[in-house]
Amino acid sequence: MRSRWFGVLLIAVSTVAGPRPAMADTSGLLAARYTFNAQAGSIIDESGHGHTLAVVSGQGGAVRPVVHGQGAALAFPVHCAARAAICPHVALQAPSSADLNPGTRNIAYGADVLLAPGQTSKGQNVVQKGYSTTSSQWKLQIDGVAGRPSCVLVDDKKPTIRMVTSSITAADGRWHAVACRRTGTTLSVVVDGVERGRTAVPAKLSVTNSRPLSIGGKGAYADNDQFNGALDNVWVEVG
Repeated sequence: MRSRWFGVLLIAVSTVAGPRPAMADTSGLLAARYTFNAQAGSIIDESGHGHTLAVVSGQGGAVRPVVHGQGAALAFPVHCAARAAICPHVALQAPSSADLNPGTRNIAYGADVLLAPGQTSKGQNVVQKGYSTTSSQWKLQIDGVAGRPSCVLVDDKKPTIRMVTSSITAADGRWHAVACRRTGTTLSVVVDGVERGRTAVPAKLSVTNSRPLSIGGKGAYADNDQFNGALDNVWVEVG
C-alpha cells in the first residue's frame, strides 16, 4: 500500500535551433536524490548524504502524494488566482551543506516535472540553492506563460545571472525529465534527454553559499516563485 504523507545584469540566453542529443553525464558524484517513495515521515535523501528535507509552509500550503509510474510523486499547490487574498506557499528544504556547493566544478541537477498549461506563471522554481541577488546560485525553473524550463548560475563574486531557456515547453500536462548541466564553460538545459538550449559561462564562475537546498519554491513566503505542478525524482550531481 502506498505511503500517505505529507542591480543584477542578465546575460542573454542562447538557444539551439534544433534538438541536440543530450550531453554525456558529468560523471560527478550524486550529492542528493529524492524519489518521494519512502514511508510516512521525513523526506529522506536517497543518495546517502543525509540531506533530509523538511516541509516549510505558509497560508495553508502543503504537498500531497500522487501516483507516478510504479511509485509516488509530490503535488504542490495549484496556481493562485491573480487577485486572491490568500495563496498557499510551500517548499521542501534541506540545510546548506558543502557537498551541494559546486564552486567552479561541473554540476548537473534535475527533476521529473508535471505542469498543466493553465498552471504556468512568470516563474516557478523546481530546485535551487542560493539566491540571485544576495548570494551565488544554481537553479532550475519553469518560466513564463509558455512554461519553458530554464537553468541559472550566479557567481559568488560577480552577481551576473547566467541563464539558458529551453526552446520547447514542459507545461503540457505530461511528465517530462528536465535537467541542467554545467560542463566547463557550457550551461545546457535538457528536456527528455535532448539538449534544448545552451549558453557560455565563465570558467571561473563559482557557486558557493550558505543557503538551503530548496525544492518547489524559494521558501514559504509570498514571493516564493511557487511551483504549481507535481515533482518526482529530484537529483543533484556535483564534480
